[in-house]
Amino acid sequence: MDFDQLNTFVEVAKLGSFSRAAEKVLRSQPAVSAQIRQLEQEYGHRLFDRTAKSVRLTPAGEVILEYARQLLALRGNSLRAVAERNGVPVGTLSIGANEGTFLYVLPKVFAKYHKMFPKIRISVYRNFTHKVIEKVEDGALDLGIVTLPVKSPSLTVVPLFKDRVLLMVGSGSPLFNKRSVTMEELAQQPLIIPKTGSTRKLIEKNLRPYRENLNITMELTSLTMIKRFVAAGFGVSLISSTFARENVRRGDVKLLKIEGLEISRELGLIFQKHRSLPRVASMFAELARKELAPPKVVAEA
Repeated sequence: MDFDQLNTFVEVAKLGSFSRAAEKVLRSQPAVSAQIRQLEQEYGHRLFDRTAKSVRLTPAGEVILEYARQLLALRGNSLRAVAERNGVPVGTLSIGANEGTFLYVLPKVFAKYHKMFPKIRISVYRNFTHKVIEKVEDGALDLGIVTLPVKSPSLTVVPLFKDRVLLMVGSGSPLFNKRSVTMEELAQQPLIIPKTGSTRKLIEKNLRPYRENLNITMELTSLTMIKRFVAAGFGVSLISSTFARENVRRGDVKLLKIEGLEISRELGLIFQKHRSLPRVASMFAELARKELAPPKVVAEA
């Protein structure tokens, strides 16, 4: 038995698939199967029940999984402890967030973090807030940066960043020369909305009185696609102002206030309450809080 075999075993158990585990550990599927066979021979028990549709742990596999996780954690801790004696943090930071947060909120934080700690590997998981929360709760991620509020008794939540949600219109829109719009004007426009996520919920909540007359022209999964179609004149959309900053600078789109409606989106950092954060994660959390904090307002004398 070696740590490589244990790591492969944990990935197969976590993903429920030999092929997906092979992709994760960068090996062929036959190589992964061979590693599992070697472990099964060593323990004298079958570790997985395999069917055409699923791969599940046997009772023996369930027992070994807990020990495998402990052994891998101890190995990681020992490597970090030795490296940190020399003042050089090493290891992997595993972090999750959605597409917009990774693309438009975190790049400068990542750049500064990498400059400070170049030997730390960053593993990112991109998905919607509820999926990131699940991964952090399961211990698969060190940290998550998600849309608040978060209701989970097992997680610590640290507010990080607040952003206004505004109406995004393209240069061909009849609203482009306005500074603000009424709810009635918004409800009359062709709408491009995300298929799911926090912005979708905001749209549904705030436009509920107008839902029977709404003209929804597109539902898209990608924030980048939403911005491109708005710029091309297919419709308007609500968006966090940070996500459209570069498009506004280029003149592709314009952001308008909605009269009588103040909407904001708040991001928070989440991690397990009863788990000590690895140093690589606690250093990132500290840097993110510092970099994403709102600028201090200095009172005039």
